Amino acid sequence: MLLQGHLLKWEAQVHPLRQLFWECTLRCNLNCRHCGSDCTASALTPDMPFEDFEKVLLRIREAYNSKDILLIFSGGEPLMRKDLAQCGRRIHELGFPWGLVTNGFLLTPKKALELLKCGMRAATVSLDGLEDEHDWMRGVPGSFKRADEAIRYLSSVSFLGFDVVTCVTKKNIGQLSQIKEYLIGAGVKAWRLFTVFPVGRAAADPDLQLTPEQYRSLMDFIVACRKEGRIRASYGCEGFLGPYEKKVRDYPFSCQAGLSIASVRIDGAISGCTSIRASYGQGNIYQDDFVDVWEHRFGIFRDHTPFKTGPCRDCRWWKKCKGNGMHLRGENGELLLCNLSRL
Repeated sequence: MLLQGHLLKWEAQVHPLRQLFWECTLRCNLNCRHCGSDCTASALTPDMPFEDFEKVLLRIREAYNSKDILLIFSGGEPLMRKDLAQCGRRIHELGFPWGLVTNGFLLTPKKALELLKCGMRAATVSLDGLEDEHDWMRGVPGSFKRADEAIRYLSSVSFLGFDVVTCVTKKNIGQLSQIKEYLIGAGVKAWRLFTVFPVGRAAADPDLQLTPEQYRSLMDFIVACRKEGRIRASYGCEGFLGPYEKKVRDYPFSCQAGLSIASVRIDGAISGCTSIRASYGQGNIYQDDFVDVWEHRFGIFRDHTPFKTGPCRDCRWWKKCKGNGMHLRGENGELLLCNLSRL
């Protein structure tokens, strides 16, 4: 098995494309307090026509094996697109496995069955607490009941790669054990937990930010869940965690943006993942060839040396952390948040 440092160097050189996010809409039916993109029901930016994105997929299929690349609909809320099932069917015909990240509000059993018939093989539903806490976070009454319906249905689909993701805040950290029991009772096998980073609406909302003590208690909770073995709990790819590495995830931390993960944003920009600042775009599908951009650009994603400044310059964890995830870098490369310092 390759050591972590050698593995990262290999991935930077070979950069095997494994996941492609399509920011297919910025419209959203909820009003989430922790939204990183400030989406609204009628976004100023129109949805990208599928025909434009299809050209990218056809080009990718010429260069790579489409079966090895998971395409993920993201947003906004992907289900705001009326043509989502038709898009999924065509993507499936092109040989790409696909999934979506959703708040679950519009994912009725009928809609879920339609998407499954169109080739959906992965899904993530966001749940940010029990009923009161989830509805508070999502800004729309009834959000929990709709998400609950989606979660229970998708958990029953044996061939679907399905998980629930929870944003842990000051509001819900005290009920993590209750949320865990609810998810187990709903048939959920995999649960990802994450914390907000200071971008978008979350930047100005102190109710969403954990204290260092709460952050450590979250790590300890995940460790305990994993030892218990009743649900596959894990911490998201939020950053390097020092002594908690390999205890809260199945793999050591590495930011895969630009190594194995790419995205096409709503305006055609080509980047790592959609959580990364727009200034890190590497090209645009309306002017550039996607495969050429993936193969020959993404320099800052594959070599983080320019980030070895400020608190990272003399940090003894640099070789394993590499300056944290790309989504935690500001417009000018400044470090927005160091997870390790919170521990």
